[in-house]
Amino acid sequence: MAGFAHPGVHRWLSLGGLHAEIYDDELRPGSKILAMGGFEQSHVNLAQPTEIAYEYLVRVTHLLDEHHADKAPDEPLSIAHIGAGALTLARYASVKRPDSRQVAVEIERELMDFVFEELPLPAGTDLRLVVNDAAAAFEDELADDVFDVVFVDIFTGWDSPPHLATTEFYQSIKDHLAPDGIMLLNVGDDPPLTFAAQQVAHLESLFGSVYMSTSQDMLTRRYPGNMILMGTHVPWSSDVLARVGARGPHPGVVLSGAELDFLK
Repeated sequence: MAGFAHPGVHRWLSLGGLHAEIYDDELRPGSKILAMGGFEQSHVNLAQPTEIAYEYLVRVTHLLDEHHADKAPDEPLSIAHIGAGALTLARYASVKRPDSRQVAVEIERELMDFVFEELPLPAGTDLRLVVNDAAAAFEDELADDVFDVVFVDIFTGWDSPPHLATTEFYQSIKDHLAPDGIMLLNVGDDPPLTFAAQQVAHLESLFGSVYMSTSQDMLTRRYPGNMILMGTHVPWSSDVLARVGARGPHPGVVLSGAELDFLK
């Protein structure tokens, strides 16, 4: 289609002033890519929703899989997705943990209309859409909700919405977590990882245990990349954390406590 890098369908998002595109992934038959403003944002395989292409999201799924590790691996969870994209993790959870109650918070209604039309969710998915700013949503539509998992996927370094990268916002998430719930945070950053260090400090001020799953290369602070942070009040055992790390992607690390001081 003229004006676009890939043949596919597109939609103008008036709130953000961006074009969104959905097109075929030429390297993975049956998969689709959602791009916004010309940059890849999400990847989904409609036929195999548990196939995850992006490394950072693979790390998230491993943490999600190990949540309530002492219970049945397909036990339903209540999950909030802050920043919806193409709902890749929601699709994964609906298959791996049937009957999970899920909520997606996204400020771009036109984006969600586009995704629902072009990339239908797996049959049986229980997902409620909240169109609102994330901070406002926890005070309004989600005021009475309690979640096992809250996944925040809106941060790319200093381009992040400033009011959503604060202790106050993370406190509002903590207030909506079950006693053994987890907050997962995808942080993208560039060297020297100052933004990521700030997010770790925010979580450490709120949660009894903070963990990071990332690539080994990120420990050098010489490369841009993604770090998955997890905050919880119920410490995960060393056996569970070792199992998360062993699942990859490799080379990778799962860090906690003083190990996170490499960011200082």
